[in-house]
Amino acid sequence: MDRIVIGISGASGVIYGVRALQLLAPLPIEVHLVMSKSAELTVHYELDLKPAEIREMADEYHPVRNVGASIASGSFSGMGMMIAPCSIRTLGEIVSGNTSSLLTRAADVALKERRRLVLMVRETPLHLGHLRNMVAATEMGAVIAPPVPAFYTQPDSVDAMVTQSVGRVLDLFGIDVEGTRRWTES
Repeated sequence: MDRIVIGISGASGVIYGVRALQLLAPLPIEVHLVMSKSAELTVHYELDLKPAEIREMADEYHPVRNVGASIASGSFSGMGMMIAPCSIRTLGEIVSGNTSSLLTRAADVALKERRRLVLMVRETPLHLGHLRNMVAATEMGAVIAPPVPAFYTQPDSVDAMVTQSVGRVLDLFGIDVEGTRRWTES
């Protein structure tokens, strides 16, 4: 069975991580989840869910302080990791290699093991430091994939835009999910 790690940081847009969990649920992929403490606070403001309900969507949940978890080791094999959303703080920790939590340690492991790491960076506007960190992350092997709406899909709701954005990120792992539309496809 394939495995993927979903990280959720405290940036606005925790729905992106939740939607990834929802889209992966029917697939034969083992899903590991780690959420920052800030993400759990953001859930309170943005969703009608409790952090415990989000944790239950994963096959395995790892507390953010548990730096001894399986996903903190290079011996943990899998497809890689996506962080949705990825805060600028999380991006900075990943780029510096100064990982202070399981969220950023698992991302560091993905990079060092040359596995796919996709960061749905959620910030605007961006200053030069943000941009330099995104360049550095890209040079290290990460993929920067901000959640940008694809208007060619003619979305009729925010929900449709979220699904499309997450579906395109899952494409980067070779995972095709229902609801993802392609350019010029009906």
